[in-house]
Amino acid sequence: MKSRPERFCALRFRALALLLALLCLGLGAQPACAGVRAMLLINLNSGKTLYERNANLSIPPASLTKIMTMYLAMDAVSAKKLSLMRKVRVTREAARTGGSSMHLRTGERLPLSRLMLGMAVASGNDAAMTVAHAVSGSTRKFVALMNRKARNLGLRRTVFRNPSGLPAPGQKTTARDMAKLARAYLKAYPSVRTFHATRRLVHRGRAMNNTNQLLGRVSGVDGLKTGFTVASGYNIIVTAQRNGVRLMAVVMGGSSRLARDSAARRLIEAGFAAPGSPARVKRIMSGRRR
Repeated sequence: MKSRPERFCALRFRALALLLALLCLGLGAQPACAGVRAMLLINLNSGKTLYERNANLSIPPASLTKIMTMYLAMDAVSAKKLSLMRKVRVTREAARTGGSSMHLRTGERLPLSRLMLGMAVASGNDAAMTVAHAVSGSTRKFVALMNRKARNLGLRRTVFRNPSGLPAPGQKTTARDMAKLARAYLKAYPSVRTFHATRRLVHRGRAMNNTNQLLGRVSGVDGLKTGFTVASGYNIIVTAQRNGVRLMAVVMGGSSRLARDSAARRLIEAGFAAPGSPARVKRIMSGRRR
């Protein structure tokens, strides 16, 4: 049971997070979501950047890393080295991976498609490690493949150190690089949207909700991925479509899940309000409607 001072501190933290989120939603005078470190909004139809703030700031990717892991898995499927229906064996190393989990067991065999869901929905680090081993045979070889792919995509400020995004020295990215990665991934393999739009996954009787809590709560949102470590803060890439307009928002370094999600929601709403006008989106984000 928590002591009175501990309860008081917890209440103060929650109140601060709520205040930041309310300011970010435009209910206060503070501009452009002070509770996050970096933001980027892109109109995917035109490729135009509608809004950005600190888009080149170096921040650890956390579980946004799994977009690259899923991308390479789909590359292997495209090259017919794997298939989505092929059953993959869970290694001991993968099953023992810490952090967010799909709750895999050593020796368990699952279709690759199921592991992709495990990454997209539950952000399973164990699923990411299992897929890495299936694609490359070892974590070391897979990480080399990740960084080679990053260079080929022009991700100049990104370095990967593992398939999951767990904390590692030197692992870094930017909001701009993550947007570039996500755009390339979705363009190459549009069918993967199904994984990211899935709201709930049940594995061995254990139900896991999608870590992207904007699904079903913000009109048109259909992806894509969240991430968190202490060093990175709360990260998210959101995709959404309304009336034929498709947007992508990237928010990184959120002070809380609430601040991150509120910033992403505000970006998406501003983008749909002015899908062709960066100047108007900037005014909306600053709290001015005209």
